[in-house]
Amino acid sequence: MRAISLVFTIDSIRSALSKTSSPNSVNSDGLIEAAVAILVYPKPDSLTIILNKRTDRVEHHKGEISFPGGGRDPEDDSILDTALRETREEMGIAPEDIEIIAQLDQVSTRSGFSITPFVGIIPPDYDFEVSNIEIAEVLEVPIESLLDTENQVEDDRVWGDEIPSKQYSYLYGSHIIWGATARIITQLLDILKKNI
Repeated sequence: MRAISLVFTIDSIRSALSKTSSPNSVNSDGLIEAAVAILVYPKPDSLTIILNKRTDRVEHHKGEISFPGGGRDPEDDSILDTALRETREEMGIAPEDIEIIAQLDQVSTRSGFSITPFVGIIPPDYDFEVSNIEIAEVLEVPIESLLDTENQVEDDRVWGDEIPSKQYSYLYGSHIIWGATARIITQLLDILKKNI
């Protein structure tokens, strides 16, 4: 494994994220508000983050790898409530079982969403109650695996008249993690590399 040599603990992640500045917002005019939960999940041999492979029955992003989350509903009091509600619906994780430790920069998508990511910690050995309507597979991805350069694919992307920008995709087993999910992962890893 060609990973950066970092020691990850819940405390070191909490500390690293506490050193970040206020999260940046995107111009969300005309975009659908959405939120995701980046769930840090302790396993016996590593810290993982939870990702889902979406089913082909969901409305948006069929078959893609994503964080638990989705679009804001009118009854959501805040965008954090959106992330917590969607995580409960998709994964069966109660909001009171998630310790929210940070909010990251918003990310916009070409499909018309403005996504607010929240980082939270869930207890070990959590008993997920997965919605088989929305979730085809749950991935428990070790953070070290995402830092392994063998699992990172870097390319230049150009959208319309925009200046080319470097984008990462991540490999995990037979899965490719790309798009907004990969951009959020890159944001998280950059913070951890800088502050741990």
